[in-house]
Amino acid sequence: MTALMRRLLPDIAEVTEVRGELSAPPLFPEEEAVVARSVAERRREFATARRCARLSLAALGLTARPLLPGPRGEPLWPEGVVGALSHCAGYRVAAAARATDLAALGIDAETAGPLPDGVLEAVSLPAERAELARLRAAEPQVPWDRVLFSAKESVYKAWFPSARSMLGFDQARLSLTAAPDAGGTGVRGTFSARLLVPLPPAFADTVGGPVLEGAWLVDADLVLTAIAAPVRRTARDPGNEPSPYASRPPAPA
Repeated sequence: MTALMRRLLPDIAEVTEVRGELSAPPLFPEEEAVVARSVAERRREFATARRCARLSLAALGLTARPLLPGPRGEPLWPEGVVGALSHCAGYRVAAAARATDLAALGIDAETAGPLPDGVLEAVSLPAERAELARLRAAEPQVPWDRVLFSAKESVYKAWFPSARSMLGFDQARLSLTAAPDAGGTGVRGTFSARLLVPLPPAFADTVGGPVLEGAWLVDADLVLTAIAAPVRRTARDPGNEPSPYASRPPAPA
């Protein structure tokens, strides 16, 4: 086990992350059927991500059950749970929380390194690219384009379960901030994402306003991002719970 994504999420989220693979607990037959015709690497990453999810759900006191993909490939979490999965070369992670504690969760893991040619222009807004140029001048060792891409993936994963609609890369305006690791071995920081589309009622009722707050970390060969959206309060007690990122500096390594 490792503890990288754990640094980016509040304690009320249960995080399970590994470098490599987990062979237990076994997959359910329904899960096996999903990847029966997939290549070996896809089967391995699917299986380990589900096993990580099972451990996170167990930490919430929930019994094991199949975690199947929905129509858009999104994991169908048990009723009353929000969660997200991610994987990249050599790393798998799952995070889950009770929906009474968090309104939405989004996580993403990427291999550190620049995006392929042309991808940044396809996934970013002009203002975001201008901001990346300024950040790159201050912290040239950080793969800023990859951080931005990963953060947008986390935004989508936090958005979709309640919004139930697609969100294009150009439909959220991101702003990144950076802070050196306490040990000087890496860089981490926070980000905000302003949604540029009308909010579906289900999203507005649970998550609230158009801005999502998140955190990111570059650790050696990995770029990790996460969003933990607080539960929106009722009309009797208006406003959102404070973001777990708004008042918390990046945790020491």
